[in-house]
Amino acid sequence: MANSKPRILNNNRDMVWSLIPLVIACLLIAGVASQCSLSPGGPKQGPIPNFDVNSALQYDASEIGFPVRNPAVPEGWTPNSGSRATISGDSGGPATTVGYITGTGAYLQLTQSTASEELLVPFVAGEPVYASGAQNVSGRDWVVYGEEGSRNYWVSDFGDTRILLGGTATTEDFTMLAETLDVTEPLVP
Repeated sequence: MANSKPRILNNNRDMVWSLIPLVIACLLIAGVASQCSLSPGGPKQGPIPNFDVNSALQYDASEIGFPVRNPAVPEGWTPNSGSRATISGDSGGPATTVGYITGTGAYLQLTQSTASEELLVPFVAGEPVYASGAQNVSGRDWVVYGEEGSRNYWVSDFGDTRILLGGTATTEDFTMLAETLDVTEPLVP
């Protein structure tokens, strides 16, 4: 036996001394593999991916067969993502989504679809969410889903389409995009 002390006399200090070489070995391996880094002051935001929102929404408008709007977003907002999906169900339909990083660094997505509100909201949210209020922006009613401090969703009926705004942005950003959508004409396919 390497340890001459009886086992009953081992204590926490002995355990700490035996773990120190293991922790040092783990840190060395992680450092050599470049899998850890030190960031005093916290993580920094990386580059925002470039996404051509104009081409994407124009293409979607020509392909999916319902009025698609391309709102003029405030300066400082950066489009960073987009997708197209089909929402299944009797009152489902195609959906087009684009995402923006706002001037404050928050995320706000715009989803347009012919699907009913009852199918659209859980499809975008990925889970059941419940209406928690309402907003009236420029005379148009928006149903608000989600709770304070969590991801929110605003939905409004634009006649042929339902428009959903979702994300972690501020109420002011949601309101600004809702106002812009209200005066944005649909794209010509």
